[in-house]
Amino acid sequence: MNNSGDRLKTLLQECGLTPSDFAAQRNVTPQHVNNWFKRGIPLARLDEIADLFCVYRRWLRSGEGPKHPSPILRPGLPQPETAPPGHGGRQICVDFHRLLDGQLISDPDRHLLVSAQALETLGILPENAICLDMPDANMAPLIPIGAALAIDRSLTRVVDGQTYALMHEGRLRVHSLSLSQNGTLCLHSHDRRNYAVERYTPAQRHAQGMQVLGWVFWWSWFSRQRPV
Repeated sequence: MNNSGDRLKTLLQECGLTPSDFAAQRNVTPQHVNNWFKRGIPLARLDEIADLFCVYRRWLRSGEGPKHPSPILRPGLPQPETAPPGHGGRQICVDFHRLLDGQLISDPDRHLLVSAQALETLGILPENAICLDMPDANMAPLIPIGAALAIDRSLTRVVDGQTYALMHEGRLRVHSLSLSQNGTLCLHSHDRRNYAVERYTPAQRHAQGMQVLGWVFWWSWFSRQRPV
């Protein structure tokens, strides 16, 4: 890979994002993205895109150093509480939560071991992190239904284009969000063919019990079956 544009193209392929979808999420034209592929990502947007894909800015800019922060381990696999040197360092146990009667409760039988360094890099306090299962297919193929999600409960302020978990009329939902000038909250799905943009005024959000639970800072999944 010769420049940051090549690395961006690879990141999009890894996430199943088309350049046009990515352009729409970043509020730029597809031509802008094509220019980034050819000439490299503008320095002013390196931090934004590195944060979006959870990669190091240095790697994205130059290809040097590690690509990702210390790895976040998958749920359901036995792991030592302290990883060997060079494999993520100290690990923190983050509980999964599930919806019961419209309330999120901790599931004592499921947890995720998360790199303490990764949380520190993102500015997330361990007590503010919880894990959830992706409830719907609206964010596929970027986030498939059933994928494991990690949420920062302390970040509920809406940053346009970021992905959040929400409670809505007793349902758990996950969407990319944006706010219009009049305070209307827009819910965007990755699967735009099957899920239209939803818009809710402040009054509607209050009446329908809509609450932003937190920022989705990580997700992962295993394939459901081996290719034939």
